[in-house]
Amino acid sequence: MRNKREKQRPLSPQWPDHQLANELKVISRILDDNPQTLELIVQDLSDRVDSSVGAPGLTAEQVLRCAVIKQLHQFSYRKLEFHLVDSQSCQRFCRLPYGASISKATLAENLGKIQPGTWKAINDHLVRWAQARGLEKGQRIRVDATAVQTNVHYPLDSELLYDGIRVVTRWLGRLRDWEGIGFVDHTRRAKRRVLNIRNRRGKKRLDSYRDLIKVASKTAHYAEQALAASAQWSDPLSLAGAAQLAHYLELLHKVIEQTQRRVLSGEAVAAQEKICSIFEEHTDIIKKSPRETVFGHKVFVSTGASSLILDCVVERGNPADSNYVQPFLERHRQLYGKVPRQSAWDGGFASAANLRWAKEQGVQDVAFSKKCGLTVESMVRSSWVYKQLKRFRAGIEGCIGTLKHTFGLHRCSWKGWPHFQSYVHASVLTYNLIVLARLLL
Repeated sequence: MRNKREKQRPLSPQWPDHQLANELKVISRILDDNPQTLELIVQDLSDRVDSSVGAPGLTAEQVLRCAVIKQLHQFSYRKLEFHLVDSQSCQRFCRLPYGASISKATLAENLGKIQPGTWKAINDHLVRWAQARGLEKGQRIRVDATAVQTNVHYPLDSELLYDGIRVVTRWLGRLRDWEGIGFVDHTRRAKRRVLNIRNRRGKKRLDSYRDLIKVASKTAHYAEQALAASAQWSDPLSLAGAAQLAHYLELLHKVIEQTQRRVLSGEAVAAQEKICSIFEEHTDIIKKSPRETVFGHKVFVSTGASSLILDCVVERGNPADSNYVQPFLERHRQLYGKVPRQSAWDGGFASAANLRWAKEQGVQDVAFSKKCGLTVESMVRSSWVYKQLKRFRAGIEGCIGTLKHTFGLHRCSWKGWPHFQSYVHASVLTYNLIVLARLLL
């Protein structure tokens, strides 16, 4: 007979019979088998001078598991806050008390404390764990590079000037409230000039640029006067504001100089000298093809036969791929105790020096997707092996595509260079946990 109602809900949440829940269950067991990873996170979270004062906060285990849930489903902090309360699977996976509610501010604060090196060390530990259980032998590796965007708009000179003007003006306004400094707000005038630049051509457009640079120079002068007066300030809040003002003033000066050289003088500015964002000043220009330019950072990844990501390196600038054959093989030796038996590389890594060095280290077959003057006989034992390694290398494109479209590596939403690295390594860690869970299932 069917009951009208259930008087009491079970106090312990159960894993539902679903594929995603089964994967979370296996990931939970993997994390339980590697408690050493929690020691690394505790060191990053333990920044309080007196730990006996105040609430204990989230445990290292809860922070790590919340980060995995966030990257796995690509939740914002607001959505993560909701699902940690609403989903019994998320609650059980993150080991949260029944009915616990964690604010998005708390989640952002705790996840932001984990350093890039910590994420990298956790991933290396999991790769060794997979090796010990025979899930990844490391005999064959494939290496490729990709570009990850930073969270910036397309860098137009006029937009960069306007960003610098309004941010410097914002900090001047705060210092005026705190210290009574004087300045003139030119943001409305700057915005009109930006609209004129968008809609005009020829001499009128150049005149608008000149006026916008004039406004930016005036705003920079007000900031310099405020910083000169900050020597007499004693309020910590005002001094912190002055430090922020000095930071954005330096960036504004760079944008003014860049615009004068590019727009007024017609000079070609080198990519490493350009600034692409006021807010993400670490952004690099990665030119992938004549038609595709990415504003972000270059990321190198290597995977094994199991599609597990064995190594990941985030670099500044736009370095040549050919410089990374030796470092990747050296790190693989440190991780597995020996170099791989076979390795497959993208065409950008190809060079006679890299091939010769890899062979000297004991790599039997080294296949580059583009020969670049090299012969098949010098790279591998036979043309059949070369075809097999080329097909094997093509599989890394699917791994990178999964990282980008499923785990958010297409565009980093975290701010700052350290957090950019943390975001990349957290995405790689979550990807590896899913791969390991599916191998074990």
